[in-house]
Order: sequence, then structure tokens, then C-alpha cells
Amino acid sequence: MDLLKRFIKYYKPHKKIFILDMTAAFLVAIIGMGYPIITRYMLNDFIPNKKLELVIICGVSLLVIYIVRMFLRYFIQYYGHIMGVRMQAQMRSDMFNKLERLPYTYYDEHETGNLMSRMTNDLFDISEIAHHGPENIFIAGFTILASFVYLCLINWILALIIFACVPLLIIVTAHFRHQMRVAMKESKIAMAEINSSLESSISGIRVTKAFTNTKKEQEKFEVSNENFVKARSSAFNAMGKFFASSQFITDVFNIIVLLAGGIFLYNNYIDIADYSTFIISVNMFITPINQLINFVEQFQNGTTGFRRFLEIMDEEEENVHEGDKICPKLNGDITFSHVNFHYKSSKGILNDMSFKIPHGKKVALVGPSGGGKTTICHLIPRFYDIDSGEIRIDGKNIKDFTLESLRKQIGIVQQDVFLFGGTIKDNILYGNLEASEEELIEAAKKANIYDYIMSLPNGFDTDIGERGVKLSGGQKQRLSIARIFLKNPSILILDEATSALDNTTELLIQKAFDELCKGRTAIVVAHRLSTIKNADEIIVISDGKIKEEGSHEELIAKNGSYKLLYDLQFRGSDDNEENRLQSELQITG
Repeated sequence: MDLLKRFIKYYKPHKKIFILDMTAAFLVAIIGMGYPIITRYMLNDFIPNKKLELVIICGVSLLVIYIVRMFLRYFIQYYGHIMGVRMQAQMRSDMFNKLERLPYTYYDEHETGNLMSRMTNDLFDISEIAHHGPENIFIAGFTILASFVYLCLINWILALIIFACVPLLIIVTAHFRHQMRVAMKESKIAMAEINSSLESSISGIRVTKAFTNTKKEQEKFEVSNENFVKARSSAFNAMGKFFASSQFITDVFNIIVLLAGGIFLYNNYIDIADYSTFIISVNMFITPINQLINFVEQFQNGTTGFRRFLEIMDEEEENVHEGDKICPKLNGDITFSHVNFHYKSSKGILNDMSFKIPHGKKVALVGPSGGGKTTICHLIPRFYDIDSGEIRIDGKNIKDFTLESLRKQIGIVQQDVFLFGGTIKDNILYGNLEASEEELIEAAKKANIYDYIMSLPNGFDTDIGERGVKLSGGQKQRLSIARIFLKNPSILILDEATSALDNTTELLIQKAFDELCKGRTAIVVAHRLSTIKNADEIIVISDGKIKEEGSHEELIAKNGSYKLLYDLQFRGSDDNEENRLQSELQITG
């Protein structure tokens, strides 16, 4: 019942079209009753009594009402589908808005291709049932009822004999419908897996070609494809049983009409005219039943799709625990107090983490991979919520602020820069959609990308391709830096921002970073220790704990974990020395 209520609400903005659609469907159903009624009059009266004029009038009348029915059916097909498409569009908007509000953890556990399948295939099935569902049920239901009443008027005993088969049909339908529902859900899951595999393979096509692993990708795709075939085979098996059994029951209707009607005719309980009319009217009774049976597959697809749609709509949103205060312009004093955190699928990542970053200081986080450096960067803008402890900025708990106002104060540059399909201008303006042309140009100059942009035929209007595929790694990174300049945040987070670049490009981008860090609190995560030697403070993190803190010179003098990391990068001369340093690092870490 809750499922139905939530589905019906999408009809409300389209009440006018829906009412007109149902009215047209009702008129079509009434017109459908005209043929057997006129046939009975002709067989009982007009033809035996040679009333040729009335026969012609009936034929012309049928032609006129069938022309009317043609236009009504056009209205149903066109405007009914328009209503379905609009409902689909509304659901798609609701789903997209919902996905935008879901937390990082949701995307850690759900593949893009799976979500795309729900956004496209599932919603298409829903739009089809939104249009055809009410019409089929209404027209078929009315026709079944009206034809049954008319059959009773012809011969009520024969009509009741026919109607006695209906409960058997209902039992068979109910029995196989559950099997179909389970099979259809499995088939949609399999289809989503195909989309996920396809999305992954196409996105990584350059890596596939570089490693000549086309065969491997084909094998991976075929696994998903085979799973889909198995799921669909199971669904078709359930459908086959359902349709074969239900069609058999409706075939029995014809046998009963033939036998019972023949017996009634033999015993003069019915005349030949009424018997002929009864056979025609029985087809009117059976045809909508078959329509409802055939509609079950579409109905099952639609309801399964709507359930999958609601699974996303019922997910807990990111702002469930957000504060109600608007974050003011921050100075950028950051304090971690006894912070503990773990991901759903892992043990503790941060363990009783405490440190302070004063306003305007540049602090570097270093240490082995998986130690918790990137996690710290994700906790400050609240991409994830901590298990316990407190994170404060300017002395205020970040949980007190709305997420939007907090994140506006934080700029993040990551190693894997994501650029949207579109132009250079579109991607830079993503940092501030209301920025002026002068601000756009100034941001590009500060990011050391302006000269390159001006060398392009279309300048800022140059299309960069999907995810910036037409740009080099350094150019992508400088575009992302320009984007941050436009955003003008109080806190800057550089998470492995130059680790994938060559030394020459890194030096060029490092200048842009130095410009970007001026007057801001900056947190830098880096494996290349040469890039953070000039940081105001360096924090060495391993296994979710702080091992050392201090400047580069202070940490070198301590001869501890940082010194080992530094030696490993700059002074390791042979394999034995490197193995020794790695072993010592594991012990101290």
C-alpha cells in the first residue's frame, strides 16, 4: 500500500492529462461494447425481418464510432506516453537530486554503472507502467464487468458457467506472479552489473590498450553477460510457465462456451442468434483477461524498477547530522581532538588523533600509504563523520555548520583531477559560477595556464573532451588550481597533487601552489619529501597515529621515522640499504 501511495503522488502534477486519458479509455471501452450489441439486434430482428435500411444504418454507425475510437486511441497513446515521460523525468530529477545529497560512503559501496542502470532502464520501465497501467486495468476491468453483465442478459446460467473458471485463473496468476517478481529483480541486478562492467571498461579503455589487455576485459564482460543470460533465462522460465498456464485457462473458456452453449442450443435453452452473440461477447470477456495477463510482465518490470528507485530514495542523506549554523569567513585554525575513525569495511584508520594547525600555516602530512593522511583530508570538509572526538575550526565544532557553508571555505586539489566534459572556461568557472571574465583570466594567470589557453584556437572555449582527455596531466592540474583560485577558500588541501607529474611540470605547478597557499591554512599530503621541505610543520603519520611532529630540520635531527623516509628517498644506494630502511620503518611505524 505504501508503494502505491508513493507511486500515485507522481500523478498529481499531471491530473488533467490523467483524467482526460482515463475518460478517453472509458469511452474506448464503451465503444467496444457496441459491436456485440448491434450484432444481437441484427441477428434477432433486422436480418430475419429484412430491415435492410437499419442494417445499413448500423454499419454506418459502427464506422462513425470506430473513427471516434481511432482518435481516442491516438489521444491515449500520445498524451498517455507524454504523461509517462514527464513522470519519468520527475523521478529522474528526484533520483539525481538524491544522489547529489548522498554521502561519500554510499559511493564507496555502489558502482556508477549500477546507478546509471537505475536511472535509465528502471525508470523507463516505470514510465511504461505509469502510462499503460491505469489504462489497461481500467479498460480491461470495465470491459470484463460490462461484457459479463451483457452475457448475463443473454443467458445468465451460461454466463455463470463461464465465470466459474475465473477463480482458477486468479489462483494460477497468483502462484506464478511471485516467481516472476523474484526473477525480474534478479534480471535487473544482472543488467546493472553489465552496465557497471561496461562503464568501467569504456572509462579505462586507454589503460586496456596500453597494457594490451583487451582479451581480459572481454572475459570480464562475458562473465557479466553470461550472468545476465542466466538471470533472464530464469525470468523467461517463470514467464513461460505463467503465460502458458494462464493461456490454457482462457482456452478452456472457449471449450466451455462450445460445449455448454451447444448443449443449451440443443435443448432450446438459447436460440442461434443469442448463441452467436454470446460467442462474440465471450471473446470480449476473454480478450481483456488476456490483456491483463500480458500486462503482468510489464507490471512486474515496472514495480521492480520502482522498488529499486525507492531503495535509493530511502537512503540516509548526507545532511542528516549537519548543523544549522552558516559558516562565517574562516581564519583556518584547525584542531583535531582525540579523533577516532574507521570505514565501514575496515578496522580503525585514525586512533586518538590530536594535533593543531594554526591559521596561515602550511602543514605537511607524510608517512606510509594507508596510514590515514587522505582520511584526515576527507574528515575536515566532513565527507565522512568521525566515530568520536572533535574537529574544530576557529574553535568551533565543524558539526555545528551546514555542510554547504563549511565546504565553501575549503579548497581541495587531488592527484586524480576530475574535469567535466565541456570547455576550459566551464571547468575553471566551476570554482565560482558567478565569477567575472576578469576574475576568470586572473585565476588562469595565477595557475600558470593562461598562456597555454591563449595558444589554443578557441581559447577558453576549447572543448577538453570527456574528463579532460585532450589535456596532459599537468594541464589538468593547473586547470584545477585555477578553479581553486576562483573559489578563494580559507583552507587549502593538497592531496598528492603533484605525485603523478614529471619534475619539470611539478616545479611549474609548485609555483602555482605557493601562490595559492599565500594567506591560507594549507594541508599538504605528499610522498615526495622534496615538495614539503619548506612546510612550517611536518606531521609523520603511520597506522592512524602521529609518530613525529616538527620542521624538516627538527625531524632530521631526531633521526626517527621521518629521517628514515628521507633517507629512503634520497640516500638509499643499494637494495640492502633500502631493505634495511624499509624494515626499520615498519618497526618504528
